Amino acid sequence: MSLPHAILTALLEKPSSGLELTRRFDKSIGYFWSATHQQIYRELGRLEQAGHIRALPAPVPTRGQRKEYEVLPAGRAELGTWVARPEDPKPMRAALLLRMRAAAVVGAAGLRAELSRHLALHREQLEEYLAIESRDFPAERRSTEPDRLRHLVLRGGIDMERFWVEWLTSALAELE
Repeated sequence: MSLPHAILTALLEKPSSGLELTRRFDKSIGYFWSATHQQIYRELGRLEQAGHIRALPAPVPTRGQRKEYEVLPAGRAELGTWVARPEDPKPMRAALLLRMRAAAVVGAAGLRAELSRHLALHREQLEEYLAIESRDFPAERRSTEPDRLRHLVLRGGIDMERFWVEWLTSALAELE
């Protein structure tokens, strides 16, 4: 149920065409809620059918023109209701941890290389998040509640990547 809410959030931040939305999604919300472009386009249709968004009228109608969408009052209300609704944490699903458990049964051949690869990926993601933080969230630009909330989301990503870097480093050391 969160994909429609992710799309409503992105469209409230800036009305966009489906293509613009998928590009923006890849560069922000996609860091913590992934969806394919096909899923996003399909959900845009559902949101429009539900009366939560509408395609803005084109200044000059042309065939094949991109539709730009905006959120309607019903969509804003749905998003507000969803934000306030309690939701329990979901159980973690991590294929890497399952692989480690399986390695305890069938042997750890190739596991160290995979752990090292994951470590490199998490280090890379951490560096990217830190660069975004320094570029987009200097202390003087965190004065409004929306900016503080966006920064907190990024800090959550930074903290998760730091966790994985520390944990993978420790796991590799323990397996030596």
